[in-house]
Amino acid sequence: MTRSLALKLTLAFIVVGFVGVALVAIFVGQRTQREFDQFVLNRYQLDLVDELTAYYQQNGSWDGINAILVRNDSRHLGRRELYPAPVTLTDAAKVVVYGGLRYQRGEQLTQQVSDQGVPIDVDGETVGWLLFDSFGDSVPSVPESPESDFLERVNQAILWSAVGATVIALLLGALLARTISRPVRELTTATQVIAQGELGHQVPVRSKDELGQLAASFNQMSADLAQSTALRRQMTADIAHELRTPLSVIMGYTEALSERKLEGTPETFDILHEETRHLSRLVEDLRTLSLVDAGELPLTRRTVAPQALLERAASAYAVQAQRQEVSLQVGADQGLPEIEVDPDRMAQVLGNLVSNALHYTPAGGEILLSAGCCHERSGSHPDRLCLSIRDTGAGIAPEDLPHIFDRFYRGGESRHKEQGESGLGLAIAKSLVEAHGGTISAESALGEGTTFTISLPALRNGL
Repeated sequence: MTRSLALKLTLAFIVVGFVGVALVAIFVGQRTQREFDQFVLNRYQLDLVDELTAYYQQNGSWDGINAILVRNDSRHLGRRELYPAPVTLTDAAKVVVYGGLRYQRGEQLTQQVSDQGVPIDVDGETVGWLLFDSFGDSVPSVPESPESDFLERVNQAILWSAVGATVIALLLGALLARTISRPVRELTTATQVIAQGELGHQVPVRSKDELGQLAASFNQMSADLAQSTALRRQMTADIAHELRTPLSVIMGYTEALSERKLEGTPETFDILHEETRHLSRLVEDLRTLSLVDAGELPLTRRTVAPQALLERAASAYAVQAQRQEVSLQVGADQGLPEIEVDPDRMAQVLGNLVSNALHYTPAGGEILLSAGCCHERSGSHPDRLCLSIRDTGAGIAPEDLPHIFDRFYRGGESRHKEQGESGLGLAIAKSLVEAHGGTISAESALGEGTTFTISLPALRNGL
């Protein structure tokens, strides 16, 4: 039979609480009994020594001592009951005059045994020795005595305390079990809901403890899963859209050519060639992203100087910049450490960023490629190096800036698709930089320009 977590936890709390209360009750009861017995014995000893001293002073001997040492302690069911005192009394010569339960009258005790007793002194002379038996073992229980009544009340108090503690443990156990099992049940139901396809399902976060953190982590996972699925679906739709445009152009021209509705002119073939190149670039971009996502993108790392990377990117676009009347400059701080990267992949990243800058920088504008230390540590080389591409172009709207590295994302009118763009350039740049252990970020203001910053690990001491 399957038992719920709440029932198991409740039973566990009850068992632990009951065992704990039982152990405490037993230990407290025994300790109370022992301490109380010792207390009564101490008082009894003091009183008995005083009585025996007074008796000897009055009678001058131990004759008739049984009248004191054997006494009536209570009445039980209407009859008198006599109880022998748990003591042994000797005279000055250590001869037993009252043996109690251990010795016989007239028995001679040794010096070693008598030394364990209490001397009874009268007028500075020792007239006898009093030895006490084990109080708890020798004295029978005296019903209806003040001592027994006290112990009975203490035992009742311990019993009722144990019962109360057990009830409280039951209530707290049930409450705590419900508090623990409820979030677990909710998480179980939520996982079943997600398994049925309802992605993004959330569970209430009821606390800030480990269960609350688990619920918050589950909600984050569920939201990320829903977002990832939505992005995948959107990316599939975007890929279909991107592929349909050049394919439609190619299909239209080829059908017209095959039906001889269109003559095969150089201009027609140039259009077909350009659309084929666009299609090829899109397929290659998608292949690059898939390799990066799978962690299988090959990187041929080499040690290079940051300025060399920037100059390579600038030289590749120098003619285009000159044609657009845009100033393309390169600058780097002195004494920068080298970086270990794949030069071709980083050239792809920098080329994409420079190409974007040229797209949105008007004639007379400026594009500056620079390298410098991200931050420094005293007495050592900086551990990261920053490459920056700053332009004086149109800038990016604040609402678009957080999404510019998303795949197929296009912002406002100034960033609509132009001929030959796939919408994957910045997404690829981000993936390639992260594959090198770096980060990429952007800062921009409308009408003032945009700055892309790439942070990469720097080599120390040339290693």
